[in-house]
Amino acid sequence: MEMGELLWEPSAAVIDGARMTHFTRWAEARTGRSFATYEELWSWSMSDLAGFWGALWDYFEIDSAVPPRSVLSDDAMPGAQWFEGATLSYGQHVFRNASADHPAMVYSSEEAGPQELSWEELGAATAKAAAFLKDVGVEPGDRVASFMPNTPATLIAFLACASIGAVWSSCAPDFGSRSVIDRFRQIEPKVLFTIDGYTYGGRWYDRTGVVEEIRTALPSLLATVAVGGRASTDAAGVAGSTRWSDIMDGPEVPLEFAQLPFDHPLWIVYTSGTTGLPKPIVHGQGGVILEHLKHGALHLDLGPGDRFLWYSSTGWIMWNLVTGGLLTGATIVVHDGNPAYPDLKALWALASDVGVTFFGTSAAFVVANMQAGLTPGDSFDLSKVRAVGSTGSPLPPDGFRWLYDQLGDRLWLTSVSGGTDVATAFVGGSPTLPVHAGELQCRCLGGAAAAFDEEGQPLVDEVGELVVTRPLPTMPLYLWNDADGERYRAAYFDMYPGIWRHGDWISITSRGTAVIVGRSDSTINRRGVRIGTSELYSVVEELDFVADSVCVDVGESATDSRLLLFVVTADGTALDAAAEARLRAHIRQTLSPRHVPDAVYAIPEVPRTLNGKKLEVPLKRIFQGVPLGEALNVDSMANPGSIDPIRELAASITQGAG
Repeated sequence: MEMGELLWEPSAAVIDGARMTHFTRWAEARTGRSFATYEELWSWSMSDLAGFWGALWDYFEIDSAVPPRSVLSDDAMPGAQWFEGATLSYGQHVFRNASADHPAMVYSSEEAGPQELSWEELGAATAKAAAFLKDVGVEPGDRVASFMPNTPATLIAFLACASIGAVWSSCAPDFGSRSVIDRFRQIEPKVLFTIDGYTYGGRWYDRTGVVEEIRTALPSLLATVAVGGRASTDAAGVAGSTRWSDIMDGPEVPLEFAQLPFDHPLWIVYTSGTTGLPKPIVHGQGGVILEHLKHGALHLDLGPGDRFLWYSSTGWIMWNLVTGGLLTGATIVVHDGNPAYPDLKALWALASDVGVTFFGTSAAFVVANMQAGLTPGDSFDLSKVRAVGSTGSPLPPDGFRWLYDQLGDRLWLTSVSGGTDVATAFVGGSPTLPVHAGELQCRCLGGAAAAFDEEGQPLVDEVGELVVTRPLPTMPLYLWNDADGERYRAAYFDMYPGIWRHGDWISITSRGTAVIVGRSDSTINRRGVRIGTSELYSVVEELDFVADSVCVDVGESATDSRLLLFVVTADGTALDAAAEARLRAHIRQTLSPRHVPDAVYAIPEVPRTLNGKKLEVPLKRIFQGVPLGEALNVDSMANPGSIDPIRELAASITQGAG
């Protein structure tokens, strides 16, 4: 399958029925303009930000107790001011879709088959959880932390926070204590929702010890709520906690929604650079409402009657985006457990059993299915699956072809790319556009994505830095504990002042499609979860036999993603099988299973710059086959001789692969 080969074109009926088409016609009537193509609609959304986002506000009939004084009073980046004066509620916008015609959620786990959570049940449970939070002293702006898997209780706890104006923050239960503490200690939560353990791949993981470490490290906690990780509803192993079942067994209370400023914090999510602690990113209630309505309803074509699955852990921003599916009136479908347990057919079976209409997954999952020779289209009734979404890493052209072979020409395939940083996609899809192998269909409405060269000039049909030249409502309000904004500016605006640099290589084609090539920086993106290399080093280098380390993720697509770790052993200790096993186990237990390296190598010395920084990006480029002279200026190194063993190792690995 060749890159760019045409695979699918929407029928007239598909185009006519798409919510994107409905919005386009509505926008034409509102503005008196004609948008004959998607590109023309996108161009309008860029040239008139206030007009476009104001139109979305009216199109989606945003409920605002106090109307905004303006749509965009300041378009500077960073610091854009959106919908000043408006007050609203994320929770209210979710529950205005409550219906007896379909459930709010369908959920399954490795221990239990699909079950439904009705809107009535969700509302009653959310009200009880919100009342508990208020009773223990949680007020608007206070932080609430979650160490929970993908279950109804997690959704309920989040919506309870949103309804009273508390700020949600989540880590998945497979995160090690160091990772969780490094995140939550920064934000000083008042309440922790947690489990005693979780099941993954048929195995029970007791987390009571980790939970105690987390609680001890968070003196700000007023209460801990324990939810059973097994099929039970209680976590008896978490001492000194309030049981979830006690909250849910409490008296019925009304569901109420605090009316909050447009930029009132909704959640804090985390992403990492190469140094320092993970960055706590704050997104606002109003920005998320508008963006997730836009992306969910228009770009994913979701609405009432849809069953929306996008497999995710609670530590990945896709959990937040799936939850946002409720804003469109869709039923969200979640699975708690290993997507490949008992085998790779598990998610396809779930989709068949519950009638999923939108099946979201990762490129790695698709490639794994291909390599295993699976034929889910023959094994299951997937006739209701009208769309498949892919994210987490670039989906190769053969992955596109495989999905069409399995699900047929009726399928609309949308590959999307964005980030935790903005809680949405910059480039993605539309059901009104053709699908080309290996390409993302379009730049998303309101998203001024472009490819820039090193001098800040735009590129077409060439690979450059992914940048965003105009503000989005879900750009971070700020980073927590970053009062002067220095860390925020350094993270996104250091290369091109006033222009957001995201850290991906991208090509914008002359057709308006996009190709994501890979990461342009040295953060580690493993199955959609990004961490900084510094987090990995802090874990690796606390082992007594490791004197120094450096790692690179040499992957450029789902088919060749490969995390390589290089260690300098202490006092010449051999990196034997036992030492390597100990190192891997330590990373798995302390950081996460996702970030266990694919290969570990001993080296005599870590290559460093003159000011002592590890040469991560140049090493990555060397292992990707870039000639030494292009990848690195050896004269800028503090220890030029250290690069020779690395170069020889890269050559031997390449030859071995060949």
